[in-house]
Amino acid sequence: MIDAPLFQDRTEAGEKLAALIQAELMQHPVDATCNKIVYALPRGGLPVASPIANALSCPLTVLVSKKITHPNNPELAVGAVTASGEVLWMQQKTFSFRPERWREQAMETAIDKAKSLESQFLPFCPEVNHEGAILILVDDGIATGMTIAVAVKALAKLAPAQIWLVAPLAPPVMIPWLQEWCDSILRDSKINYRVIVLATPEQFVSVSSFYSKFPQVATSEALEYLKVKS
Repeated sequence: MIDAPLFQDRTEAGEKLAALIQAELMQHPVDATCNKIVYALPRGGLPVASPIANALSCPLTVLVSKKITHPNNPELAVGAVTASGEVLWMQQKTFSFRPERWREQAMETAIDKAKSLESQFLPFCPEVNHEGAILILVDDGIATGMTIAVAVKALAKLAPAQIWLVAPLAPPVMIPWLQEWCDSILRDSKINYRVIVLATPEQFVSVSSFYSKFPQVATSEALEYLKVKS
């Protein structure tokens, strides 16, 4: 049972993450010539990412990923995709198994949704030079890890120097899983990574249960964070 929420809202979580990231940069300085770019997973990631981008005085943009849901149970996530077509299946540690037909249809539906959402955000996203940059990938919390993990695949193709996975909270088991995932995806590249999470509560019910206020973020609200930065 959760005695008290960890965060008042997504903005407070973002402010706490911004302070932690700044401390991390002071303790482990990076090449000053490296651009820093904050990538939010919309929609809920934008209120968290905005204070981080403001604190670092760097661009704020988005990377859209969506869960692949089971056709007979929309609440059951079986994988995740990005708008650019990167795919990760829930039981997939490698890429050796072949999806059944229903999985292909569910994947195509999720990609279409991701592309539709991306089309609403792209007009408000800044042009960024991601090659050799530090890409800071932000969400409002990590539960299964699927959407943030598949986003790493997409960011790796942009040839950055580093990818940081950043969230206010995650289950304890998720940290080593994400590290293992990044090791496998980035092994053959020169891309370094960091996983930065404020809290790893043992009794992990859901991301929302650790916030006092955790409303759904409408697309119109999420877009305002990009408009403010532009």
